[in-house]
Amino acid sequence: MKKKGIDITVEGSGNVGAMNTYEVSKSKLIGFIVFVVDFLKGLLSVLLIKWLYSPEFIFPALALLFAVFSHCFNPWINFKGGRGLATAAGGSIILVPYLLFGWILIWVISFIYKKDILLSNILATPLSLMLVLGKPDLAAKYALNQPDVNLLILFSTSGLIIIFIKHIEPLKEIIQTYKSRGMKK
Repeated sequence: MKKKGIDITVEGSGNVGAMNTYEVSKSKLIGFIVFVVDFLKGLLSVLLIKWLYSPEFIFPALALLFAVFSHCFNPWINFKGGRGLATAAGGSIILVPYLLFGWILIWVISFIYKKDILLSNILATPLSLMLVLGKPDLAAKYALNQPDVNLLILFSTSGLIIIFIKHIEPLKEIIQTYKSRGMKK
């Protein structure tokens, strides 16, 4: 992005994730590369801790929480960052695939209906948590090493709260857009 003279921390939404990179650069390739790097950040944080330290759920889960948090609130760029979805997806594919596939399903349904990426992100995040809360035994059954249900709920809730915090401003913008059109929330 520096070669193009674009600083994504000040352009567009100011987020350094895949979506803002794509929107600012107008390049699907650059947006895709950022998505892959962010996805791998989550995936590798889980796999490395699992292989090098311990396969118990708690340690890869903490690694993913730290990866998502540091992606969203990166201290090297004044605590700016992305929204954490690609990073969370990368780790969740190993750690809690039930949560990830639920999120994807909700996102796809929302996007087909509304054609709005941010709205779909905002809806899928808490609703996928509801899937875990509604069927915690099923979520734990398909999670890494079948963790204690309470631990799985704590991890899922913590991660999705971090992600949802980064979606508060877009949610406010969506609500304002609907209000300005004369529609209700």
